[in-house]
Amino acid sequence: MKRYILLALAALFVAIYLFPLYWMYVTALKSGSEIFRFPPTFWPATLHFNVADVWTRLRMDRFLTNSLIIAAGTTVIIMAVGTGCAYALARVRSIWMDVAMFTTLMMQVLPSSLMITPIFVSFNHVGLLDYPRLAVVLAQAAKLLPLYIVLCRTAFMQVPRELEEAGLVDGNSRLGAFLQIAIPLARNGILVTAVLVFLLSFGEYVYSRSLIGERALQPATVGLQSFMGPNTSDWSGVMTYSAIYVTPILFIFVLLQRRIVSGLTAGALK
Repeated sequence: MKRYILLALAALFVAIYLFPLYWMYVTALKSGSEIFRFPPTFWPATLHFNVADVWTRLRMDRFLTNSLIIAAGTTVIIMAVGTGCAYALARVRSIWMDVAMFTTLMMQVLPSSLMITPIFVSFNHVGLLDYPRLAVVLAQAAKLLPLYIVLCRTAFMQVPRELEEAGLVDGNSRLGAFLQIAIPLARNGILVTAVLVFLLSFGEYVYSRSLIGERALQPATVGLQSFMGPNTSDWSGVMTYSAIYVTPILFIFVLLQRRIVSGLTAGALK
């Protein structure tokens, strides 16, 4: 009996958590008048498919392409810089490494809305605002690099030191042991963390809204504002746009959910 009660509670919490997602898809299928009907309907009386209209009217392919460019660029930079940092923090133990780890975690605490003003001023001085997508990629990489380092460090800590020491005895260099032994064995945690970084960068808004002024270069998160006006808002368009934007992300999570969970929990238990 206790098991069924726990299952019922779990189903209730999952339903509450997923209800906004359900409401977004349902609202995207409603007409403008039905959206404001009271009491609200939990399923549209008449289905309205606005996907093609929203896609062509706002040229969503352009917005999504910009989001992919920003997300891919951020992920590549973070993987190139953060993988070595995570390995060093996992292998070299000293007071200075502890200070570096603490500093890394403190960088993750600072919100984007707090950092955007100094970043804007700095990028303006060095001329990076002339390349707005590159500016967003660098700002987002600096923001998510601590998260990548902390999660990848856990993956490297699960690689036995003895394997690297055996490689060194066999004539391998420290760099060779890192590239040929540590990275292949920690690849699951690295790839899962890279996927999380990609998805977080795909949904970046604050830096893109502040650093990119040209509409043709803005990502999908900023393009959503096209439906919001000073006097009225097209809520049907907002929900349809959001559904198009969110669906690929959900699809990726469904496909990779087992790997994501296993990668994030690696090292939690001995």
